[in-house]
Amino acid sequence: MTVPRLHGSISPAAATATETGLLVLLPSLGTTTAVWDGVVSEVARAAPALRILRVDLPGHGASPAAGAPFTIAELVEATLCLVDEAGGGRFHIGGLSLGGVVALELAASHPERVQTLASFCSGARIGDAAGWAERAAQVRASGTASVVTGSAARWYAPGYLEAHPTGAGARGLGTLVEVDDESYALCAEALGAFDRTASLGGIATPALIVSGEHDLVTTTASMRAFAEALPSAHFAEIAGVAHLAPLEDPVASAALLLELIEQHSPRDARATGTAVRRSILGDAHVDAATAASTAETAPFQDFITRYAWGEIWARPELSRRERSIATLASLVTGGHETEIRMHVSAALRNGLSRVEIAEVILHTALYAGLPAANAALAVMREVFADPTTPGDPDHG
Repeated sequence: MTVPRLHGSISPAAATATETGLLVLLPSLGTTTAVWDGVVSEVARAAPALRILRVDLPGHGASPAAGAPFTIAELVEATLCLVDEAGGGRFHIGGLSLGGVVALELAASHPERVQTLASFCSGARIGDAAGWAERAAQVRASGTASVVTGSAARWYAPGYLEAHPTGAGARGLGTLVEVDDESYALCAEALGAFDRTASLGGIATPALIVSGEHDLVTTTASMRAFAEALPSAHFAEIAGVAHLAPLEDPVASAALLLELIEQHSPRDARATGTAVRRSILGDAHVDAATAASTAETAPFQDFITRYAWGEIWARPELSRRERSIATLASLVTGGHETEIRMHVSAALRNGLSRVEIAEVILHTALYAGLPAANAALAVMREVFADPTTPGDPDHG
């Protein structure tokens, strides 16, 4: 066995950041760091003090091909080598599928280095050794082109590729053909030999475990069980996506990732509040509110940034989805239509689907009254009809 050489790319923190953190992102088998493009855009916008290091797997993207077998533990050492070259220290780590396995092993073997762990569509064990050995043999015999059709069926939710024929999904399948065949096979064999199931109870790192609603590889049931076995894990499911959840829905994926990082980073109420507010309401809203601020209203803007967003919305006791539900119900009850408009968009950013938002308003009608709910539904329809509204109309 040998430690492979990995390459990656780093997105720097904003030049104005006085203190920076590091987020490391690892892709899935057969994909490159491009699978995180949408998530990185969202995270960089909402958390400009974060440096983001994306790492390619052996023979994938920028990383050189591997010529000898390696283990998941050796992929961990290769990843740490790249992190240390980027400045070292403690960091947040997120991984997708095989990347999530590497992230899990890193948290287990080097807990002193990892601040938080985010695992998307992954697990303590994925599949079995026989299945991965068969995949490796297929690729060695016929190349990665032979697994494109099967990967398309596993990676994406039904109808996704048809709805986005020239998008990131199609480009990802094109990238798969370019992956080095032997490196792909060696990655598959490393996955087949990995099993952390028995030792999950000893991994205390704060963790986020995310499943895709239509994922047939690492199902919602298996991911929920994975989360339950970790002492400090939060589980979430992203609606309307399959195995490549961060690619299919980068907005929801980034919101979950940011929530985890914000909850487990040193707290500065104003800095945290600004990041949370931008993540949930969007840059355009926050920039407009800031620009409209006067000497008389500036203290109020500071107050809501510190206490509403930096304290209450940043508390880990409720998820952002749950806080959006509570907020919408409260605003409907109070008849606050301007705020409803803002928080319908916020709820979409926080992972609620359009159907779920409508259901919250319908439920609130029982207790707040029909006129209040009817007015809220009218606002909701206007927000949904706005082409700038976040989220995919197909699945929220």
